[in-house]
Amino acid sequence: MGVRLAGVSVDAAPPLAAPSPGVWAPGRRRLTAGLVLTVTLVAFESLAISTVLPQVSDDLGGLGLYGWVFSGFFLGSLMGIVVAGQLSDERGTRLPYILGLALFAIGLVVGGLAQSMGMLVAGRVAQGLGAGAIPAVAYVAVGRNYPAAIRPRVFAVFSTAWVVPGLVGPVAATSLAEALSWRAVFLALIPIAAIAGAMTLPALDGSPPEDAEEPPPNGADRRRDAAVLVVGAAVLLIGLGAGNPIAAAALVAAGAIVGTWAFVRLVPRGTVRLAAGMPAAVAVRGIITFAFFGADVYVSLAVTDGLGASTWMAGAALTSATLVWTTGSWVQQRIIHQTGARRLVRWGFLYVAAGIVAMLVALHLGQAWLIVPAWGIGGFGMGIAYSPISVTVLSLAAPGQEGMASASFQLSDVLGVSLGTGISGVFVALGESRGWETSSSLSYAFALMAMVAVAGSVAAGRLPRRLPEDLSPEA
Repeated sequence: MGVRLAGVSVDAAPPLAAPSPGVWAPGRRRLTAGLVLTVTLVAFESLAISTVLPQVSDDLGGLGLYGWVFSGFFLGSLMGIVVAGQLSDERGTRLPYILGLALFAIGLVVGGLAQSMGMLVAGRVAQGLGAGAIPAVAYVAVGRNYPAAIRPRVFAVFSTAWVVPGLVGPVAATSLAEALSWRAVFLALIPIAAIAGAMTLPALDGSPPEDAEEPPPNGADRRRDAAVLVVGAAVLLIGLGAGNPIAAAALVAAGAIVGTWAFVRLVPRGTVRLAAGMPAAVAVRGIITFAFFGADVYVSLAVTDGLGASTWMAGAALTSATLVWTTGSWVQQRIIHQTGARRLVRWGFLYVAAGIVAMLVALHLGQAWLIVPAWGIGGFGMGIAYSPISVTVLSLAAPGQEGMASASFQLSDVLGVSLGTGISGVFVALGESRGWETSSSLSYAFALMAMVAVAGSVAAGRLPRRLPEDLSPEA
């Protein structure tokens, strides 16, 4: 009799004792290289835009929309994730990748030519649509083309793709913005997108998998539910920033009800109540991104506006988190099969909480340099927790349903980022309207994110103690 976990059979799990073809084996070398370059593109975009955004805000005005530059991006990603996941199960991975990369490039053009913060937000929404599709395709490709035993290493390689952008991205973005303009930071990424597409497309499949256990769910229904989720999340964020208490309460309630209805239909049953197995993994992914990125996207603002330090110091803090995240990812891939995902994710949450608390101390003491090692602690937590959640979900996904499983945990991922950054942005906007110091506004936001991280360490107890393949007789 085979072992079953969360309703998924692991009889066919690859024997871990037998050698598996490596990440760079000839049959998947081009796919690995293309996906790594695509991750590198996303990394450059994320770090570069975060670094120069305070300068963009000074030039275009509209600090009250600062949080929406990120929230708009991630709200767009929600739609891109669902569409790309569905198309991957119905048509293969090539078509959604093409669409995603094209939308990402269009968003870069609009952002680089923006004449107002509102126009910049619109460009970021287009970027988000593409950026949601690209990783959705990447996760499906990993689930279909790499044996379960080496998937933790695949995600460690993906994390390593952030190293060069982490070292070079913030400095390059600052130098380019000072030498030319912040607009050049957006536009300079377009050639990288073209190269990534040329490398990756030939290695992607143009048809659905032949071993699918059941047909994918109705795509039109999922796209409708995704659109409803985006609207609900946007209404909720608007309500959080509304000045009128009555209007704020009404908008928050309406957005929460509509968004929750759609979210529940798009993720595995039991996600909201943290049912053990895949539902808990999907929920925990959203909790950790809420806590980490609710602080991360405001690191530059904390260093520059909050503590009066230079942009390069902000870049150093982001680089620190990126490099240590990569270190943590390589640590997890070596021990996950022995330690299990649950313990790694629990410790990851606690490291994230410790890093945020350390940044609070830096704000209180007025010492900008302390944010660099402080956020490195948070980055290490993400390194040891983020990939194990991905590996857990892909291990529990049925053949032919990798797109839906990938979309589910990425929806939770992006919704967590969007709500985390949006709620932190509410504190920033509230502080601006009431004349608070930026450091005070961010202190409230960071304190909330630290509490969420601590709560997440408790929620991680609902993850499987061992991965399905580690429970197989061969293992």
